[in-house]
Amino acid sequence: MSRSTVLSVAAALAMAFGLSGQNAAKKNAFDKTWMETYVRHLWVLEPDYKVEISDPKPSADLPGFKEITVTVSQGAASQELKLLATSDGSKIVEGSVYGAGGNPYKPNLDKLKTQFTPSMGTPGAPVVIVEFSDMECPHCKEEAKTLSENLLKTYPKEVRLYFKDFPLTNIHPWARAAAMDGRCVFHNNPDSFWPYLDWIFSQQDGVTPENLRAKVMEWAKGQKDIDSLQLGRCIDEKATEKEVDDSAAEALALQVDGTPTLFVNGRKVPASAAEDWPTMKRLIDNEIKYQETAKDAGENCGCDTKLDLPGLPKSSPIHK
Repeated sequence: MSRSTVLSVAAALAMAFGLSGQNAAKKNAFDKTWMETYVRHLWVLEPDYKVEISDPKPSADLPGFKEITVTVSQGAASQELKLLATSDGSKIVEGSVYGAGGNPYKPNLDKLKTQFTPSMGTPGAPVVIVEFSDMECPHCKEEAKTLSENLLKTYPKEVRLYFKDFPLTNIHPWARAAAMDGRCVFHNNPDSFWPYLDWIFSQQDGVTPENLRAKVMEWAKGQKDIDSLQLGRCIDEKATEKEVDDSAAEALALQVDGTPTLFVNGRKVPASAAEDWPTMKRLIDNEIKYQETAKDAGENCGCDTKLDLPGLPKSSPIHK
C-alpha cells in the first residue's frame, strides 16, 4: 500500500471517529432532543404525552450541578419534574436534595407563607400543617372531612392548620371563582370561612360557573355574621383574585402537582396519605416527638416566615 493511500485511509478513519465522537457528545442532558427520548424511555411515556425540556440553569440546591425542568402534559393535565445534571451533562440525578446540617424541609418552610390565611388550632403549636386544596376537588372534600373529624379532637394543642388555595383551573371550571369567594368570606368574617368551606364542598354536585355567585349569596343570607352587601361587592370586584393567584404560585414553587397536598412542618404529604387518618396521625406523632428536641419547625422554631410588625393585623382568630 502506498504512503498516500495509507494517509488517505488514516484521514478517513480520523474523520469517521471524529464524527462519531461528535454524535456521542450530543447525547447528554443538555441536548433537548436526546433528553426527550431519554425521559420517555426512563418514565415509560407514551407518544400521546407531550414532553418539554427546559434550558439548564445553575442549581440552587446543589452547587456545581445544573437544573433541568421536564414538563409532561396530556390534554389539560400537566406536571413538572426537576432533574439535576453534572456540569458536563453526562450524569443525571433524580430525587430530593436535603441539607444535612438542619431541618431537611427548610427550603419548603422558607416558601410557605401563612400570614392572613384561614387557620384553626393552637398558635405556637409544635406542628404546623399547611394544606393546598381545590374546592371543586372530590378528594379534597374527603380529606377535609377526615381532618375535621379527627385533627383537633386528637391534637387540641399540638397542631395548627392553615388553608391555602390551589384551584386546578385546567380541569375544574369554577374552582378559582369559589376560592376567590372564600377569601372574600374570610375577609368579611374569618370565623365564617370554615362553614363556607364545608358548605361549598357539600355543593360540589350542584355548582356551576354560572350559578356559583347566586348560591354563595344565598348561603351568606343565612350567616348572621356576614355583611352580604360587602361580600357581594368583594365578589363582583374580584378583590381577592391576586391572593388566590399568589397562593397558586406558591403551590407551584413547592412543586405541588395535585390536590389535596399537605405540608406537615414542611414535609410534603400527597393526597393518598392526606386522606388516610392513620397515616396522618403517624406523621404528626413523629413530628411532635421530634420537635421536643429539634425545635426547628412549628410556630416556635424561629423559622416562621410571617411578618411580626406592630402595625400589621394579627393572625386570624383561632377556630376550634
